[in-house]
Amino acid sequence: MARKIQPCVLTIAGSDSGGNAGVQADLRAFHCYGLHGCTVFAALTAQNPRGVRSVLDVPAAFIADQLDAVFEMYNVRALKTGMLATPEAIEVVAERLRAVPRVKKVVDPVMVATSGAKLISDEAVAVLRERLLPLATLITPNLPEAAALLGHPVGPGAGMSAAARELAQRFGCAVLVKGGHAVVDGEGGIAEDVLFDGRRVRVFGKPVVPHPVSTHGTECSLAAALAAELARGASLARAVEGAKDFVFDAIKTSYRVGENCGVLGMPREREVVMN
Repeated sequence: MARKIQPCVLTIAGSDSGGNAGVQADLRAFHCYGLHGCTVFAALTAQNPRGVRSVLDVPAAFIADQLDAVFEMYNVRALKTGMLATPEAIEVVAERLRAVPRVKKVVDPVMVATSGAKLISDEAVAVLRERLLPLATLITPNLPEAAALLGHPVGPGAGMSAAARELAQRFGCAVLVKGGHAVVDGEGGIAEDVLFDGRRVRVFGKPVVPHPVSTHGTECSLAAALAAELARGASLARAVEGAKDFVFDAIKTSYRVGENCGVLGMPREREVVMN
């Protein structure tokens, strides 16, 4: 009797030598959801929580080979994209993803560092807008990334809702605008994210964890958890709720792995609430 084929999740992102973010964080998230994770490395970084020392871009042809190898044999139900640093990398990823329309696609448009510095060129941003974002099931920009995509500032609260609607109209996909550490109630802080699924706006809030050991890799982990939720059949709203719970628990259970160096925790295996 043939055994049931289990779903897989794919990450297309950069490698973090410290293991806090990127592909390494994604694989931790997939493991917590009990899913097999496939990988496509789009960049190699030398980094730790203090910063990125150098980046080695992976040639577009090798990115294509990795994608072809994965899609040839693995039951990929959902995927996430992270750091895609060059126009050529974005172009080849978009080309391959266009050929798998049934796969749920979470696109984290990594464009702006926490410091505000640009991470990719204007040419790469243009290719991202034109080629990759229209293929997405869900895009997950933070406030600076939403502003960069729209060409105007995006503030918290009502500004996030308006931005989510505008981005959805422009790219034809669902949008989750991440509010980060924007304080909305003055009582210790609420991290709010706004989802627009094409029909309605929903706001998801979680308290900011006080004095965490580490928050490095939270945006990567959120996108990975979203892909895992979708791979297991959750609706968009349920996926966002579950992914935010996952990241909240990961921050709460973060732990030290060196002097002034921590890593997100690995919450126990997640149960996905279906529609």
